[in-house]
Amino acid sequence: MSSAPYTSPHPWTAEPEGPSPLFAVASLLLGVLVVALAFVAVFMWFDAHQARDDAGRAADRATSAAAAHASHATSTSASIGALTSYAGAAPSNAEQLALAHKPFPAQLPALQAGQVASYDLVLKDVTLQIAPGVEYSSWAWAGGAPGPVIHVRQGQTVKITLTNKGAIPHSVDFHSARIAPNVYFKDVNPGESFSYSFKANDPGVYMYHCGTKPVLAHIANGMYGAIVVEPKAGVLPRADRNYVLVASEWYLGSNGLESAAAFNMTKAHARQPDWMTFNGYAGQYVTHPLVAKPGETVRFWVVDAGPSIDTDFHIVGTILNRAWVDGGLNSPPIKNVQTVAVPAGGGGVFDVRIDHPGLYPFVSHAFAAVDQGQVGLLKVGNVEGTMSH
Repeated sequence: MSSAPYTSPHPWTAEPEGPSPLFAVASLLLGVLVVALAFVAVFMWFDAHQARDDAGRAADRATSAAAAHASHATSTSASIGALTSYAGAAPSNAEQLALAHKPFPAQLPALQAGQVASYDLVLKDVTLQIAPGVEYSSWAWAGGAPGPVIHVRQGQTVKITLTNKGAIPHSVDFHSARIAPNVYFKDVNPGESFSYSFKANDPGVYMYHCGTKPVLAHIANGMYGAIVVEPKAGVLPRADRNYVLVASEWYLGSNGLESAAAFNMTKAHARQPDWMTFNGYAGQYVTHPLVAKPGETVRFWVVDAGPSIDTDFHIVGTILNRAWVDGGLNSPPIKNVQTVAVPAGGGGVFDVRIDHPGLYPFVSHAFAAVDQGQVGLLKVGNVEGTMSH
């Protein structure tokens, strides 16, 4: 502001010499305001510059995330919140390992003759392959996981002998038994054996498993299996082929490629499995399909061992002709349905007849489970090739 004397255009009005005190105060405030505005302008420029840099970094992260998603097939780990997923981990020779793998026998085994069917179950700490090249340090059965399929007739007495060759106490709980758990499902110490019997009065397909605390850890470590109680003759329609599938989840503390992975309780509580399988090994019936001839009736006896997640059973390309929900065979089936939920700890019996040759995937239609390995193929007829998706 100029400090020169001001000459009024009106001669009858005179201005005092020099600025008034009010004018000086206003000038000071105006100067402070200019400085403040300059500071705000600098701050806004810096903030805009910082925002531009942040946007650039966000774009870089988005590009990296897209690239990581595109390379999911070869990724060995991913972030799931505070946890790390090892789903999809695989060595370079995974395809050759899958072909060389001997699949778990899914065919329903023969019945035992006589009034008593005896089964020896040996519990043992074993290292398993649960996917091509992926090893897991399990508490399971001498033959791995799942345990042997037990096949009995309705009304037959089932005698179970449990031998514990593991390092900690274990037990065995049969969902098909109507007996006191505190008496029969008791813990068996390492190096000891225990026997008990029950009468298989309820036809269907049921789970058996270790019931020692924490049950979550014992089941998730491979201590489960299936028992099929076949009803009396004439109750079920004839089936040409019978297959048993036990669905389960695996929760890993490492990828299992360099050394055997161990159980991760935090993931199990969060229900965030790394692998989900039929009969203990991811995708084994894709490389080694189950088979049928056109026009045959195929019966699937399905148990979901969990320990926590349901299996939504579905066969791609056809309809389930008959379904006995939750594995019980005392009630009539539902007919011509697309997908049936098998709860964790439950079972289901499914008949399908396919007339046209082809490859028919069987899956849990909760498709995250398919990506994690819970998928197989039913090859109907003499067909070549494999599925394109």
